[in-house]
Amino acid sequence: MRKLEAIEKKVSSLSAEELAKFRRWFAEFDAAAWDRQIELDVKAGKLDALADEALREHAAGKSR
Repeated sequence: MRKLEAIEKKVSSLSAEELAKFRRWFAEFDAAAWDRQIELDVKAGKLDALADEALREHAAGKSR
């Protein structure tokens, strides 16, 4: 936890401008991490059941 506490302390001491820059950076960082995880899940087949269900519902006219 020491790393997290150090990060929290640093972030809480940022100026408004620095905090805005950090928010932008973190949003991009977080989105990229999410994208990488989704790609790994797709490659591992973890989303296949959801895709199959969506295709069945679409074929049954349950989508718009």
